[in-house]
Amino acid sequence: MKKILALVLAVMTIFGCTAALAEPVTLVYAEVNPLEGTIVGSIAKFFKEKVEELSGGEIIIDIQASGVLGTEAQILDGIMMDAGTVDISRISAFALSSYGCEKATLLSLPFVFENRTHFWNFANSELAADFLAEPQTKNLPLRGICYGEEGFRHFFFKTGVEVKGIEDIANLKIRVSEDPVMTGMVKGLGATPANVSFTELYGALQSGVVDGAEQPIANYKSNAFPEVANTLLLDGHTLGAIQLVITDMGWAKLTEQQQAWIMEAGKLTQEYNAQIVEAAEAEVLTALKDAGCNIVEVTDKAPYMEACKAVLDTYTSKLADVYQQILSLK
Repeated sequence: MKKILALVLAVMTIFGCTAALAEPVTLVYAEVNPLEGTIVGSIAKFFKEKVEELSGGEIIIDIQASGVLGTEAQILDGIMMDAGTVDISRISAFALSSYGCEKATLLSLPFVFENRTHFWNFANSELAADFLAEPQTKNLPLRGICYGEEGFRHFFFKTGVEVKGIEDIANLKIRVSEDPVMTGMVKGLGATPANVSFTELYGALQSGVVDGAEQPIANYKSNAFPEVANTLLLDGHTLGAIQLVITDMGWAKLTEQQQAWIMEAGKLTQEYNAQIVEAAEAEVLTALKDAGCNIVEVTDKAPYMEACKAVLDTYTSKLADVYQQILSLK
């Protein structure tokens, strides 16, 4: 390789092309969860591999995981202020609803996706492309790259709190992300939503500041929550829909060809996500059962869906047609 490079430089010198070879572009990728043992971690590593492979090393993806760059809300706030700390981030698909993206809100609604196949029908549809483009229509300084999912989200409860069904959730304090859909869902179940940073959630469960929370199965395990919250209620209230986004500042660092490589890597990452997620989730659930986690199966979701009816009615009224289009993809 050194001989080849020397030969190239010699030829460039002969023809007067002595300009320095271009330095690779480095893009910082933020992920709040650990890289190891999580579906989102696997996605980050795959995306990095594909970008660097497609670009021949012209683009380097610098993954900063485990929340070292802040919570999801802090990362997004920084992006909105053009802080320049993050170029690419994996976010919850509904996170942009807090910044005026009304379509994104539909993806956070409880029980909107009947099953995994239903979600992937959406993610691979023209409708999903419209959703990814929504931030640009709202003049937000970022754009969507691709969709993915990290499994259905389930409630889990601190050790010592006995929960066997929906009737046991009432009056508990449950940590959820600070958005109206999730807080409305918890209120509909008769519980009290609690605003606790994800990085502080382990301690909040351990100390009793909150009685429970909700996460996809893989994140529940990888963040060691079973150590302090050993009951997992498999209600599957929301699919953990996610998306990769790139900031306008990050996008502007790239040539048109490099931008095309980013989008192609996103397409491949979405396909990879669909291939691995079900088996990965099943493997984690088996490990939890083997470790003695108290797994509570939910065989009848009708009471949960009824408790969430007010939230559904409120947040589908303005986009009823779009909501029906999503439902029709099942």
